[in-house]
Amino acid sequence: MMITTLLAAEGLAQLGCGLGAGIATIGAGLGIGRIGSSAMDAIARQPEATNKIQTNMIVTASFIEGCALFAIAACAFLIK
Repeated sequence: MMITTLLAAEGLAQLGCGLGAGIATIGAGLGIGRIGSSAMDAIARQPEATNKIQTNMIVTASFIEGCALFAIAACAFLIK
């Protein structure tokens, strides 16, 4: 009885980790997509500021990617 309960709890923990990693990945994809869309709109309005806009876009996208990587790593390391 006790072993069955422990195995069920471990399975639910693994399911939660997988869902957490998936949600982090989807969130990062949506965030980077919005950044790219906004950057293209800004470049269309002010083509002379392209270099500054691209630089800020890349820096912001890397921050989002870093946060998503930490979230996925946390989910992966919780599974033993």
